[in-house]
Amino acid sequence: MNVHALALAKAHRFDEQTSAFAGDVIDDLSQHPKRLSPKYFYDSAGSELFEQITQLPEYYPTRTELGILRDRGGAISANIPHGAALVEFGAGATTKVRLLLNECAVGAYVPVDISGDFLKMQADALRRDFPALDVYPVTADFSAPFALPDAIAAMPKVGFFPGSTLGNFEPHEACAFLRSARDILGEGAQMVIGVDLEKDERVLYEAYNDAAGVTARFNLNVLNRINRELGGNFDTGAFTHRAIYNRERHRIEMHLISRRAQTVRLLGRSFSFRAGESIHTESSYKYSLERFRALARGSGWTPRESWTDGARMFSVHALVASD
Repeated sequence: MNVHALALAKAHRFDEQTSAFAGDVIDDLSQHPKRLSPKYFYDSAGSELFEQITQLPEYYPTRTELGILRDRGGAISANIPHGAALVEFGAGATTKVRLLLNECAVGAYVPVDISGDFLKMQADALRRDFPALDVYPVTADFSAPFALPDAIAAMPKVGFFPGSTLGNFEPHEACAFLRSARDILGEGAQMVIGVDLEKDERVLYEAYNDAAGVTARFNLNVLNRINRELGGNFDTGAFTHRAIYNRERHRIEMHLISRRAQTVRLLGRSFSFRAGESIHTESSYKYSLERFRALARGSGWTPRESWTDGARMFSVHALVASD
């Protein structure tokens, strides 16, 4: 956070988490081109919208990964030691982790997410359905270092990072995240991670431009969050959702496009937009199996096993921390 943003955040008496949000938003909107971090999509409303996205017919990643976890759950769970603490980075709905919990006897489950209210709701539901399971939710930005609960200190640690979230990081950021996860989990750590694969561009385009417009509402919701939490005055009707495939960089890009020339005020700052100007809100990189394995090896992990669906749309990988 820059000094000016920090002073403004303190002036508005924000808590630490909201102050970080304020600083990141001011810094990102001051860039050329403008951007916003996708980690701020996931307030309560954004988390609910994303769960709706996962049910859309165009959105293949969730149902495809669930199919892999169901079909290969025994083989995947064989990589999780008995009595281990399963640490889920960016935990959302518990649908995927339940498939693993049904296959193996873990000692504890630690969901980690920035959206505390949604996290608590999901943790409470999991406790009701798995009464013998110790659940220790941690409200934190999983992309930065955080402390694990003392109660799991003596347990072997297995990270769980399903979905296509790794693709939201730039490649160097993905490497940094994997190294950070290795440090957080500690010596002898293992990891089960989902990775979206390269595929036909039309499939990708439709997945991020659904006919029902849910992804558009999800994208625009970050502006609503800025208005609500930071006192911004974004007119969400003056921006439109756009998702495109960048072939050279193997990624889908999501943008919010200004429909007209306008000025937005936020925490004493003004941000001007030209008609057609973009706020880049998300990139979603798609990997080949070998490119991901190379990324893992370069980030302190040894690939152990990989599983894909029959059409090779998605992949799940078991990693072990390198010596």
